[in-house]
Amino acid sequence: MNPTRANPWLEDPNANPIDPDPWHPHRATIGRIDRELDTPSSSVFTLEILLEPSPYADAYRFSPGQFNMLLLPGSGEVAISHSGPPTDRSFKTLQPGSFLHTIRAVGRVTDALEQLQVGDSLGVRGPYGTPWPMPLLIGQDVLLLSGGLGMAPLRPVLYAIQNHRDDFGRVDLLYGSRSPETILYAAELDTWRRWGIGVETIVDHAQDPLNENSQDTAPWVGPIGNVTQLLDRRESLGDYPDFRPERTQVLVCGPEIMMHRCAQSARKLGIPAQAIWLSMERNMQCGVGYCGHCQWGPLFLCKDGPVVSYDLAQTLLEIKDL
Repeated sequence: MNPTRANPWLEDPNANPIDPDPWHPHRATIGRIDRELDTPSSSVFTLEILLEPSPYADAYRFSPGQFNMLLLPGSGEVAISHSGPPTDRSFKTLQPGSFLHTIRAVGRVTDALEQLQVGDSLGVRGPYGTPWPMPLLIGQDVLLLSGGLGMAPLRPVLYAIQNHRDDFGRVDLLYGSRSPETILYAAELDTWRRWGIGVETIVDHAQDPLNENSQDTAPWVGPIGNVTQLLDRRESLGDYPDFRPERTQVLVCGPEIMMHRCAQSARKLGIPAQAIWLSMERNMQCGVGYCGHCQWGPLFLCKDGPVVSYDLAQTLLEIKDL
């Protein structure tokens, strides 16, 4: 590894272009739609979004962990994290001003986004928010902990690491999902393993209790439980002799209770609180800290987050219903 070598993906000074009018949405079109999950309990899809040619599109850059505001007139606006680099499934670079968003249909705006077709238009504002601390990961071991759709904001980190694999030490992904049918990006897991990334998966149930057709799929032979169980194995088993908590950075994304428990387990392993990073996603409606809907204690998560360190978040996570 060479932690001093310049890394254009991780240290791009243009990673967060400033729009003179943060309220002004920029016109974009749908370039591609990928159905990720289509079960009775989860409808998840990925949109490739293409900004229309403009100085904004030319300057557009984002860092892993940031989000955009997606606008559909008549339906509303919603904050969606970036879920990949500007590449397609064959990892070929797309045109400037293109990016991917993975979305679960759970409300008025996301339901409307699901009805879009290739070539349809929408508005985009962003990118917003604090990213994952990519420069701090250089020369470190990296442990990514994901629960459910929390895999989407972590996926750009995997691409960034693969693009500069020699800059990082050991990299592991521990991924928990409700059932085998709801594992997001399941077809990419082996690709990540070929990149030299350790991948472990665990599910709550061997079959989706809400999917009556799940018994027709291949039986699950992996572990059953939650992500913290995979993490705790690093303390109870000798399977990880090269695990070095003092030089490990932990990135966590998923339900808040899962992130809190994962952070607590990581602390028990000796990982410092300031080396644990959480993606806190709340109800973001403006993206620029004006409306107050995303306030979490003293933080406005659209600009002070969504990525925050555990030493800052720990006290807030312990306050019930905050």
